[in-house]
Amino acid sequence: MKKEIQGNAPAGAVYGLGFVGAAVYFISHATSFWIGVLGLLKAMLWPAFLVYDAFKFFAG
Repeated sequence: MKKEIQGNAPAGAVYGLGFVGAAVYFISHATSFWIGVLGLLKAMLWPAFLVYDAFKFFAG
């Protein structure tokens, strides 16, 4: 049997820590329940926001 080595474990850890940090930030700043739910959704999508803003910045 061929052994496969997982090389993406550090990326998963960074995403997980980023998710927890973003969730804490967005939920702590929420003014209502639904804004907190929206914050949790934003926390799941934070890499997309980061890449989008980086492309906007570098594209000029």
